[in-house]
Amino acid sequence: MENGRASFPFPYKPYDIQEQFMKALYSALDQGKVGIFESPTGTGKSLSLICGALSWLADYEEKRRQEATALLQEGEASLSASAAPPSSSSSASAEPDWITDFVQKKAERDLVSKLKEEELKRKKREERMEMIRNNLHLKYASKRKSCEEDEAFKLLQLSKEEQTGTSGDQEDEELVVAEYESEDESKSKSRFFGGEDEDDEELVEEHVTKIYYCSRTHSQLAQFVHEVQKSPFGTNISLVTLGSRQNLCVNEEVRRLGSIQHINDRCMEMQKNKHEKQHHEDGAKRKRGPPKSVCPYNKALALQQMRDEVLGTVQDIEQLLKLGKETKACPYYSTRLAVPPAQLVVLPYQMVLHEATRRAAGVQLKGQVVIIDEAHNLSDTLSCIHSTELSGAQLCRAQSQLTQYADRYKNRLKAKNLMYIKQILFVIEGLIRVLGGKVGQNPQSQTTQAGTEMYTINNFLFKAQIDNINLFKLQRYFEKSMISRKLGGFVEKYAGTGVTLHTHSSSNKENRRTEGLNRYLQALNSNPSSTPVPSTDQQGASEADKVLSASPMMQVEGFFLALTNSNTDGRVVLQKQGTLSESSVKFLLLNPAVHFAQVLKECRAVIIAGGTMQPVSDFKQELLFSAGVKEERITEFSCGHVIPPENILPLVLCAGPSGQELDFTFQNRDSPQMMDETGRILSNICNVVPGGVVCFFPSYEYSRRIISHWEASGVLIRLGNKKKIFQEPKKANQVEQVLNEFSRCIQRSAVDSSGGVTGAILFSVVGGKMSEGINFSDDLGRCVVMVGMPYPNIKSPELQEKMSYLDKHLPHSHGKNPGQALVENLCMKAVNQSIGRAIRHRGDYSSIVLCDRRYARPATLAKLPAWIKNRTSTHSSFGPAFAALRKFFLEKKQKRE
Repeated sequence: MENGRASFPFPYKPYDIQEQFMKALYSALDQGKVGIFESPTGTGKSLSLICGALSWLADYEEKRRQEATALLQEGEASLSASAAPPSSSSSASAEPDWITDFVQKKAERDLVSKLKEEELKRKKREERMEMIRNNLHLKYASKRKSCEEDEAFKLLQLSKEEQTGTSGDQEDEELVVAEYESEDESKSKSRFFGGEDEDDEELVEEHVTKIYYCSRTHSQLAQFVHEVQKSPFGTNISLVTLGSRQNLCVNEEVRRLGSIQHINDRCMEMQKNKHEKQHHEDGAKRKRGPPKSVCPYNKALALQQMRDEVLGTVQDIEQLLKLGKETKACPYYSTRLAVPPAQLVVLPYQMVLHEATRRAAGVQLKGQVVIIDEAHNLSDTLSCIHSTELSGAQLCRAQSQLTQYADRYKNRLKAKNLMYIKQILFVIEGLIRVLGGKVGQNPQSQTTQAGTEMYTINNFLFKAQIDNINLFKLQRYFEKSMISRKLGGFVEKYAGTGVTLHTHSSSNKENRRTEGLNRYLQALNSNPSSTPVPSTDQQGASEADKVLSASPMMQVEGFFLALTNSNTDGRVVLQKQGTLSESSVKFLLLNPAVHFAQVLKECRAVIIAGGTMQPVSDFKQELLFSAGVKEERITEFSCGHVIPPENILPLVLCAGPSGQELDFTFQNRDSPQMMDETGRILSNICNVVPGGVVCFFPSYEYSRRIISHWEASGVLIRLGNKKKIFQEPKKANQVEQVLNEFSRCIQRSAVDSSGGVTGAILFSVVGGKMSEGINFSDDLGRCVVMVGMPYPNIKSPELQEKMSYLDKHLPHSHGKNPGQALVENLCMKAVNQSIGRAIRHRGDYSSIVLCDRRYARPATLAKLPAWIKNRTSTHSSFGPAFAALRKFFLEKKQKRE
């Protein structure tokens, strides 16, 4: 196995680069490396990952099996040999011979029994998987048990009806925080259900060696699962897809709540109700709020049955939802039960990269393999996952809700609980004051001095006067007491009775619940005679979707957790926007390596893969070296594209048709001459390029300005004579519609270009909705034009802080400080993502035009992907570049004819 594998199972004859990729991947996994793998889109990266990684897993399991068998045989042989009488030779050690002999024999016996136990467990697991796959007796047994369970449930209901009601002071019991020292709640929380037989529990709990595959979006994960289904491993691999409750819930009553927090809270509440039904006799009628309901999809037997089906056949999220509805089982909990015995777990970034989410999902990384795909923005992703923001409106709501909660239950809360709740309130009030607000007043009517301030964590704690509070203890209290969930339940139960603020909602049911909203807002004002004011929740749907929910305490808890980071690793940004409700306090993570280090340390091997991983240097420095990974543990693999070199034509343009130098620096790009010259370049390109042209601008603002200028100068009309013009939509939900129209227009032009229109041009923005995850294959993207260089906003306080952090903590290389290198790398990563959209398969061809003389710099060219860089030609004048472009498309046309 050390020498790797000569061949890999594959659905067709793999390309050479796929073979190389799989061999390099196999070797990296075998040697426990951290691998950075770059394979351009269109080169079959997913299949290479699947076949390479699963081949290694199969070999590894076989090798372990053989080693265990050999050890067992050796141990048994040794035991039988030592059963002979010991020799009477004198020993130099202090202990008599018989003690040494006894200790040695006991160790050998322990090892043998441990090996036998492991072998037995493995065999049971394999037999169970075989049974699941063959579906032997399983459904019959399940049906029988299901009938028994229904009968038992009916008997339970009958016995409950005979019970007398509980006393009045038991009302709201589920909302009151339990005595803090008690561990009961955390135990009951971790028990999703009872009644699983011991044998199964033993099998479920042990995590087999597995591969965790994570990507950015659910559509990318679904695509990967479909590739697994098509692969030679599709029928004999145990694969589980994990997702959030929002993605996996099949209970319509819960699904329609919409927001993640509402869905999570309702699900947890139903869980708790289920345990109460199982463990308590509770026949009382509630005085207020909805009746206690349990989820019909969360029954132990149905969950086990679905878990088995999930392990038996490879399924994506859509198929899981369908199966969940058919079997009346919850896909969310079934998939979590399936994690320990699964060999391949497919999940979103957050579930691997965020420790608390990882723990909640039952993901254990110790000794396992993690593959992070689409990882070109891994550093930013880690920073975003661990950065958090709170608005003034949220802080005021949290303070008011928690105060009312403490007042309502002050006689039922233990002293320790009241002490911690007061500490949480003290910190929240400190955050409100630091934003320039006053506690207990309506946040929308409070004005603040606009401006942005940046603090280290310690300085911020001093500024807010909360440095005397132990945030680590508070964090532990949040976790153990589940105060955020209880407060959420309290708010939901009493919304509409004049006690608390609640999210506005279009549904009548929700509106009825918020009738007391204005009364409450009025009470918030210090002047009792003031008139009711409109809810801060009505600032617009997007604002509401983003931050407003029944109770903001979850976000507050997240912010408290962020403040427990090391002082040097993060910054706190105070953004005052004129009113307290719009102002915010934001935690910014500057050192993503601190959270990635744990993943790297626990895992056997980590593979970081992407279509464009260049430039790799900053990636290694910022995420790997900073996390303590040594150079010798890192392995890199980068392959070219499967397309023939003559199918791509990358050009760097330093000047336009009239000789105007192309320099789109911030100072020059708004000049009319520069905008006109860009228009002339595009007119020429549209004359010779068939099908679709995609033009990327560095920002939305510049895109708006240059298109307005072209409209006024008539350039747009000239362009429109050759190509129908499309623009990237402002709303994400319109992207598909624009793309469909763009595609249809190009298809029509290919059939009939009698009107003079030869296709379409799409104006897009780097880093926008069209620059990632969307393919412009074949005629959709015969030419990609990059106007200028998309440098990030250097004046942004966040970026400046990140740059100074890197300058301070990372070594300088090639005469450049790390902060400056970061800016250049961010720019080139964005360029690489955008220009990689055009070539999507072996027979595709496209041209890439980089309009800016700065692209000609050797250091900048070096940051392009190797398969593009090697074919790039730089042109100081427009004539030769245009001739090369015309020749390229003429040759392709002749070849097609």
